[in-house]
Amino acid sequence: MDAVTDALDPALDPALDPAPMREQYHTSELAERDLAAHPLEQFALWFKDAASCGDIHEPNAMVVATATPDGRPSARTVLLKHVDARGFVFFTNYDSRKGAELAANPYASLLFPWHPIARQVIVTGRVTRVGRDETAAYFRTRPHGSQLGAWASTQSSVIGSRAELLARYEELAARYPEGAQVPVPPHWGGFLVVPDAVEFWQGHENRLHDRLRYVRDGEGDGDAVGYGWRVERLAP
Repeated sequence: MDAVTDALDPALDPALDPAPMREQYHTSELAERDLAAHPLEQFALWFKDAASCGDIHEPNAMVVATATPDGRPSARTVLLKHVDARGFVFFTNYDSRKGAELAANPYASLLFPWHPIARQVIVTGRVTRVGRDETAAYFRTRPHGSQLGAWASTQSSVIGSRAELLARYEELAARYPEGAQVPVPPHWGGFLVVPDAVEFWQGHENRLHDRLRYVRDGEGDGDAVGYGWRVERLAP
């Protein structure tokens, strides 16, 4: 068994050992008094900072974590495409792994990892589909190639080769040339994450980070703006 283990053990360059990889974060204090009254207002402020930082590529990139009904998690990076009083919206193939998991277990967590400014935002909440009109309106803004890609890819399913995927794309490109209106796939659309908690994480020296979490307090009318919120400070 040891010989087999040794044979399979990856040969890491000692210079790339992850154990000593670390840095000290030098930032200002994140205090309760400085927060906006509503988590989505605070998110807008931080998102503006992230978007104006040239070192952050795709500030709207977020990790979406979902789980099966029996608790087996999965995660992937997607792009935030809209945020308003309701919550956070992204678009995907409803038949994908995340789509299937959200259909069976409609809760998700979002993570915005803005490492160059030593900030993270973590959202947890219930997920619903957006209306078809909203999906169609966004689909029309996508580049032509991305519209075709939504049809060409049976997302998360096993395929025989990349050539098979490209052949399907070329078939669609011939059917819907540049300038033609591509219909919205019935299996593709938006998800709305309605937050019940939003944590704002600010890195500090000696791992004594600030973690301020808005928690939904009371009942609302189905979107994030209808709720009251309280703020909790979490130990790092």
